[in-house]
Amino acid sequence: MKIKTVEEFKKLLADIDAKGYRKPLGFGIAKIDRGQLNYDLTLQANFAVANWNENFGSASIFLEALIQSGVEVDFDASEFVGEVNKKFIKYAYKAFYPFLDEAFGDAHKNVQAINVLKWLSKDLELEDYKVVFIFEDVAPKSVESVYLKLYALSQGKAELRSLNLNGAFGLLPNVAWSGREPIELDWLRENEVELKLLGEYPTIDSVDKFPRYLSHVIPADNTRILDSSKVRMGAQLSAGTTVMPGASYINFNAGTTGAVMVEGRISSSAIVAKGSDVGGGASILGVLSGTNGNPVSIGENTLLGANSVTGIPLGDGCIVDAGIAILEGTKIGISKNQLEKIKEVNPDFTYEQKDEMQFFKGLELAGLNGIHFRQNSTNGMIQALRSQREVVLNSELH
Repeated sequence: MKIKTVEEFKKLLADIDAKGYRKPLGFGIAKIDRGQLNYDLTLQANFAVANWNENFGSASIFLEALIQSGVEVDFDASEFVGEVNKKFIKYAYKAFYPFLDEAFGDAHKNVQAINVLKWLSKDLELEDYKVVFIFEDVAPKSVESVYLKLYALSQGKAELRSLNLNGAFGLLPNVAWSGREPIELDWLRENEVELKLLGEYPTIDSVDKFPRYLSHVIPADNTRILDSSKVRMGAQLSAGTTVMPGASYINFNAGTTGAVMVEGRISSSAIVAKGSDVGGGASILGVLSGTNGNPVSIGENTLLGANSVTGIPLGDGCIVDAGIAILEGTKIGISKNQLEKIKEVNPDFTYEQKDEMQFFKGLELAGLNGIHFRQNSTNGMIQALRSQREVVLNSELH
């Protein structure tokens, strides 16, 4: 079989699709890094192309290539990880033949991957290459499927907080990262004396289950990350985001949906919208760090002052002054006059008018627009006022 024209390729796809193979949510070919001591331990998976809800024609070719190469695909499972072999590559290469001359840059990346593998297979064994399919978004069952989901998040192909990553920490081994190379901790322990006496002990940048974002993802041209350790794989950075060094940090399954200045911490599951500024040392709490499991979203053009703490969702145009904490249970005083002004920009906000100064828990103000949270320097009271200042990022810096 050798497909020579686009029309023949379309007919092949129609014939394959008629077999009723299950359509995947995500798929791709990964090169895995194995344990230096424990060969069967997968330390990380590198996807040259991570497909998510796209390129279903390539998925059909890959599935058929697996079956034609003698691999039995379990379509009833939520995911499938199969071995790439020379028969798989040969079938896919012949199927993709009409597109080989066009497969450069952003065009036909799955075709590019097969073309490169065909070249590599002449001189290399293929045991470190896997083809991965995720058919159902449930808790992952393999290191490869965890990485495929992290790619989908970091490349913006899946929305933050939309994928099931339950149990991911239990699947990923703790790894010593030297640059982008993962090193098995047991191997380091076993070879420590020899490595040190030979002067070959590696420089270890971190020990973690997750690699750094920049080890796997190429950001948009106008996105800046000034310290690679500040962004974890599985984070999502929208174009125009700047991540400064120092106290900044963006965890996995968290990030930005527009141009944002980040000088503080965006914890797991926290999302910051465009035009907002996370000030130096500011902290947005994650679902495991004080929000009772409620994920925090920060609206557009909102300012979190230096060393502030935010544990509730905020709407657009809000300000949290430096050094104060706004948590779900924080008691916040609002005067009658300011309540009326806040109501003007939040028509759905309901409250029972009582005293001249009313107190609300932080959770009762969650998601409201245009609020300025501050602390009265005379009596220490946390107060909320209608914000009088628009937060605008410096366009020259973004």
